Amino acid sequence: MAYLAFYRTFRPSTFDEVVRQEHIVRILKNQINSGKVGHAYLFCGPRGTGKTTLAKIFARAVNCEHPRDGSPCGECAVCRALSSPANMDIVEIDAASNNGVDEMRDLREKVQYPPVAGRRKVYIIDEVHMLSPSAFNAVLKTLEEPPAHALFILATTEPQKIPATILSRCMRFDFKLIPREDLERLIKRVFDATGKSYDDEAVSAIARAGAGSARDSLSIADMCASYAPGRLTYDDVNAVLGAADFSSVAKIVNFMFEGDAPSALSAVEEVLSTGKGVGTLCKDILTFLNNVAIAKLCKNARDILSLPDDRFSLLYGSAERAEGHAVLRATEIIAACESDLKYALNGAITLETAVLKCAMPQADYNMDALIARVAALESEVNSLKAGMPRALPSAVVGAVSQPVAANAASANEGGAHREEKAAPAAKKETAEVRSRPALKAMEGAAPFNDAPAENRAQASQPTLWEDAPAPANIGSLSKSQKDGTFANLLKLFRTTRRNAVLFTLCMDLDSAFEGDKFIMYTDTEAVYRALSREENSRTISEALADLGVFSHEVRLRPKGESKWESAERRLRENFKGIDIDIK
Repeated sequence: MAYLAFYRTFRPSTFDEVVRQEHIVRILKNQINSGKVGHAYLFCGPRGTGKTTLAKIFARAVNCEHPRDGSPCGECAVCRALSSPANMDIVEIDAASNNGVDEMRDLREKVQYPPVAGRRKVYIIDEVHMLSPSAFNAVLKTLEEPPAHALFILATTEPQKIPATILSRCMRFDFKLIPREDLERLIKRVFDATGKSYDDEAVSAIARAGAGSARDSLSIADMCASYAPGRLTYDDVNAVLGAADFSSVAKIVNFMFEGDAPSALSAVEEVLSTGKGVGTLCKDILTFLNNVAIAKLCKNARDILSLPDDRFSLLYGSAERAEGHAVLRATEIIAACESDLKYALNGAITLETAVLKCAMPQADYNMDALIARVAALESEVNSLKAGMPRALPSAVVGAVSQPVAANAASANEGGAHREEKAAPAAKKETAEVRSRPALKAMEGAAPFNDAPAENRAQASQPTLWEDAPAPANIGSLSKSQKDGTFANLLKLFRTTRRNAVLFTLCMDLDSAFEGDKFIMYTDTEAVYRALSREENSRTISEALADLGVFSHEVRLRPKGESKWESAERRLRENFKGIDIDIK
């Protein structure tokens, strides 16, 4: 006898053998037991979930002389007759190849003939969505009012393509994807029946690859059983699936998280040079990222993933070193790459570009990339505060290393004599760097260049939450700089989402300088209190420091005083002792 594939050899013959789909099985059983069988059914759902199998079981059950709990007995004369491929009472039609109007007209004529062996003549039309509009119209009336002995079962994976006139004439049953645990039990039952030894991790890998389809899972299991003559292992399944080496994928993902773009690109090239497909590698990276998210968030990750201990340890190590926003960003980029590969002329370049984008958040102005960079800075600051300095990712180092390295170089040039000579310049440069809000998070950090520790500047800096003092040697602003200070301040607030509230509060204020001190006037007491709060005052000070202003004050204009009166009062206060005649 010719060899039959697993999914054909172990096809269920009764309702009780069907894997899951309990909601459908229960309805069909009750209809058989009560004799309330309809005339048209629509089975729709993903591939390999049992649509055709249930249709065949139901077709035999409605004709069985002695059904057992709704299932065909398999022993009566009718069941034996229907089990023969030559029977004429169960007709299977492939709508993919018989989708014309002529075939449906032929069916409409033949449906009038009564059954030969059983009580009902059953027509199973598979992939019914492939019928042409004319074919649907030809069968429409027959489907609505067929002869008493006729029963139609339509099966499809794309019910949205079926006309509403057909859908309204059928009892619709939606099949669901089969859970992984049920697929694992099915595969183990098949392996046990065939005498194949296996590891539990190998069975879990087959079930995951099946993606909810019993037929796909059994097809992969069939290949794996032929691949490994002895005991089936996890590595055997990966070899059959053509997946990239687990450690190689982990290496690529770790380089992406560390911001090491050259190493990540080299690792991708190394895997592709072994002959692995670009689409397969992209899928493996995406699966690894998904597993990292599970390992990072789920307490029972080991049970969910069912990986060998050494591979789970490798995965868990990646999850520990990864930051949540970085994982989410990388997953979205690789998922988009998987979609783009369908239309790419050079898939390798598309994948490598996506990997570089994951490894270089400093080159990406996407909001998720910015959040990941800020999170990396916060993590470094927390480590420094705890007295546990560690290396920053290269993405962060690239943003701050140049000014700090220049500062260190200016402070370390030459011997003791040059060190004393360069001290004022070094202090000035240090103060300018500290005055920038974007680098305030790095206060107290050691320089990130490779200079020896004994040559690094040892300047003491304030803690994270202290305000940096104004440089003593900064000169006064020019008149043009003072005139543009308020407009530039509003521009800084407008372009920063975090300071949108401050922009709204400040946009209607008046401003003036008293020497080098910047004064802002408001008529509203609520605005005055809001701008005088410590956190808002600190933010304004940091923004003004970028503009070269290191002293400011918010003043409440006396009630009843107009803008002109306020300007006159300020003028007289600034020029005391001078007789001013205002007309």
